[in-house]
Amino acid sequence: MKYRLRRALLIVLALFFLPVGYMLASHYSGDRDGYRGMSRHQSTEQAPSADSDEAVIQVYAARAARWRGAFGVHTWFATKRSDEKHYTRLEVIGYRVYWGGDAVRIRSGVPDAMWFGNRPLLLRELRGGEEIDQLIDRLHQAAADYPYNNEYRVWPGPNSNTFTAFVARAVPELRLELPSNAIGKDFLPGGHIVARTPSGTGVQLSLGGYAGLLAGIEEGVEVNLLGLTAGVDLLPPAIKLPGVGRLGFSDLKRIQLPDS
Repeated sequence: MKYRLRRALLIVLALFFLPVGYMLASHYSGDRDGYRGMSRHQSTEQAPSADSDEAVIQVYAARAARWRGAFGVHTWFATKRSDEKHYTRLEVIGYRVYWGGDAVRIRSGVPDAMWFGNRPLLLRELRGGEEIDQLIDRLHQAAADYPYNNEYRVWPGPNSNTFTAFVARAVPELRLELPSNAIGKDFLPGGHIVARTPSGTGVQLSLGGYAGLLAGIEEGVEVNLLGLTAGVDLLPPAIKLPGVGRLGFSDLKRIQLPDS
């Protein structure tokens, strides 16, 4: 009996911490993907032209700055109403709190810019007319209602991914699945233990972001331990490893790419 428990514990520890060790090693091994030389604010050409009369919502994730990038990603929203000729970024920036400012930053910017030398991944995109304009209004209202505008903690939250998850829950029409390595997404505001998943398609349990369970149509099944997440997904099939993130087939259902 003791042998079985010890073996199970070793398997769990290996599952959660070996992938993180690999990510730490690869994170400092040199120039990844050749993007380090690109400007911090340079577009990666994943967003539709701002001159379009189409309303656009996009959600991005990029490896976090410095050592944090070995563990997780930074996420943000980019929106453009049908009558606007610029994009607005909605995100939480930790250093603003350290300098006495607001955590939430809502301002015009490059929607798909590099993030500290890391190329962003487009997680979700919606385009259209009046119905998308209405969703954008709700996104901006949810951002204004974020309850931790004067607080930021890298781990377990609240942080930039806590913000993205909070806003996504307020607009479930997005059906936004956040990356499993978006550390902080499982920190539930108000000390709640139970909530909808960010996609609105499931339920999650969380003990302050330190441990929890999640199950949803979009997210699959995830186990959170000390902020690190492992799990499986079926739509499409994939496994989720701590630090590494999702390993599986491209999810064309959730990522609507701009027209070529």
